[in-house]
Amino acid sequence: MKSRVFAAALITIAALASGCASQKPPRATAPPPEPTRDATPATEPTPAPKPTIKPGGVAKKGATEKGLASWYGEPYHGRRTASGEIYDMHEMTAAHRTLPFGTMVKVERRDTGADVKLRITDRGPFIQGRIIDLSYAGAKKIGLDIDGIAPVKVTVIGWEAPPKKKARKTDRQAEHPKGEDCLWIQVGAFGSMDNARGAEQRLEDAGETAIIIEGPGGLHRVRVGPFDKEKDAVRALERVRRDWPNAKAVPCG
Repeated sequence: MKSRVFAAALITIAALASGCASQKPPRATAPPPEPTRDATPATEPTPAPKPTIKPGGVAKKGATEKGLASWYGEPYHGRRTASGEIYDMHEMTAAHRTLPFGTMVKVERRDTGADVKLRITDRGPFIQGRIIDLSYAGAKKIGLDIDGIAPVKVTVIGWEAPPKKKARKTDRQAEHPKGEDCLWIQVGAFGSMDNARGAEQRLEDAGETAIIIEGPGGLHRVRVGPFDKEKDAVRALERVRRDWPNAKAVPCG
């Protein structure tokens, strides 16, 4: 009897073990997908167009124009410009076809990066493709006096009234010709262009505004200036004479 009970218990235990082994583990459920973001990038605002110099209109500050630049000197030196001012090829001025007189512009060479600031006082140039004519002094600053023509970018930077002519003083304390309202400081006259350029470079390195002017007899005159104020000419003469004791003041023209 006991053996039957023990056998029945073994059968029951085996059946239970078989049932547990046949049960499958629960399936792993995937996490819910994250919400997708809009892949379309946000549109950036369109930048405002840069102002340009337009014919017949008053150009705003920052307006630009690209084209060719040239320069003019003799025989226009000393003649009246379209603005009524007398043209001085040794001053920082320029001619433009449409910009109002007195407009200040920066002319930057697009091939070398050299730039100069000039005031519009005349009309021109009238050759197709050219947009501005620089004075000799302005051309000299960016090497245009040698190249003749160069690609440039003209940018309007402001406006400046024409300089007022000063009444001549009767008592001159400065060491320069009497009765002159515009003066240069002449450092020297050189027969060799290389020597003249060397002097010009030394002056530029010292912080002076120097220029080479062709003189009679093949001489190259190296000058600093010009100066409209007597006190500025006197100070410049004192500075220059430290290295150039023979420097002197001479009238413009």
